[in-house]
Amino acid sequence: MSLDKNQIAQRIARELEDGYYVNLGIGIPTLVANYIPEGLQIVLQSENGLLGIGPFPFEGEEDADLINAGKQTITATPGAAFFDSSTSFAMIRGGHIDLTVLGAFEVSEKGDIASWKIPGKLVKGMGGAMDLVAAAKNIIVAMMHTDPAGNSKLLPECSLPLTGKGVVKKIVTNLAVLEVTGDGFKLLERAPGVSIDEIKAATSGRLIIEGEVPEMDFS
Repeated sequence: MSLDKNQIAQRIARELEDGYYVNLGIGIPTLVANYIPEGLQIVLQSENGLLGIGPFPFEGEEDADLINAGKQTITATPGAAFFDSSTSFAMIRGGHIDLTVLGAFEVSEKGDIASWKIPGKLVKGMGGAMDLVAAAKNIIVAMMHTDPAGNSKLLPECSLPLTGKGVVKKIVTNLAVLEVTGDGFKLLERAPGVSIDEIKAATSGRLIIEGEVPEMDFS
């Protein structure tokens, strides 16, 4: 059984450590805000100018003026701060973000990430992702293991224009948790019910398997 988007976010939330300042990218990463482990003091930053993002609002409680970088309505935690874009990117470029969680179209076995350019579609540019991948201390990618046609998104080399080179540390997909090493993708965990053979078939880049690979634990 492969994971859904919320389960990917739930697994990534287990990577958070007390006191972390975290930036959540557009898409699956934004869901991590709903699964922060109880007892951890985590400060979520949005590049459009908010420090202190809370969980998504319940239906009927949305504030149209309170949004994240992906234009989704959000909540703010007590003590949250609002500021302009230049201040936001000063935080990012100054190396004050401990962890960035990003979505991606492709990740290479060397840790390169392609997350902004879609072939045949007009885009304005890579936006803040360029700064986030260059300055964050740790980058985790949240993504589906394959594209809708079944092609692997974990590749020997990215075919799309890069957002950053050699920056990704870990990847959580609907099939597995993988660490980027100097030798390729190291398989750390499997989604419940997903076999190693399924992961091998869905991974085009070098896959390293050492010993018994446990299933993810959501208990």
